[in-house]
Amino acid sequence: MFRKLLPRFRDKEIYHDIIESLVTALEAKDNYTSGHSERVASMSYELSKGFGIKGSELQNIHIAAHLHDIGKIGVPDKVLNKNGKLLPHEWEYIKMHPKIGFNILSKSKRLKYISKIVLYHHERWDGKGYPEGLSGITIPLGSRIIAVCDSIDAMTSERPYRKAMGFEECINEITINTGLMFDPVVVQYIVDNMNTVRKFLDSKNAQV
Repeated sequence: MFRKLLPRFRDKEIYHDIIESLVTALEAKDNYTSGHSERVASMSYELSKGFGIKGSELQNIHIAAHLHDIGKIGVPDKVLNKNGKLLPHEWEYIKMHPKIGFNILSKSKRLKYISKIVLYHHERWDGKGYPEGLSGITIPLGSRIIAVCDSIDAMTSERPYRKAMGFEECINEITINTGLMFDPVVVQYIVDNMNTVRKFLDSKNAQV
């Protein structure tokens, strides 16, 4: 999967294996992540192409989307796999995962840019996100794209404590939060190209 995404890395096989191993390690810890990271990565890739992003930037966004939740490796199992709503102190553990992911990925010089995209994928357009409270275009574009794709897949996924949203309800929720949680330009592109998003959700439903 990643071999074609890493043409600028001399040791493509090694980086492919490292990325696959990281994702597999997370999936072993959190069953929900299985499939989620793949869908978010594919959706982010397609939307990024639609924005005209090419080359290494497109590759970096795709890889970052695959690894956006890698920091959950550092979240306690009892919090990560809790079958009910999280308590405030448990939620604080979850909010640590972008920084943990950044710390993991930034150890590699070749993954430093990707680590920044991962670090900021829970920032909000209005500056009320985490971990640093960035706002607007100070948030990397890749992080803004992943944030929307991550939310779409999360809202349309069944969890122990809530039912999955339907597609129309999900898009309505995304639209309501444009300019608050999400980049208005990214949201507008999704609204104008809903079939691009729907196909990933249809694929998910077909696997259930």
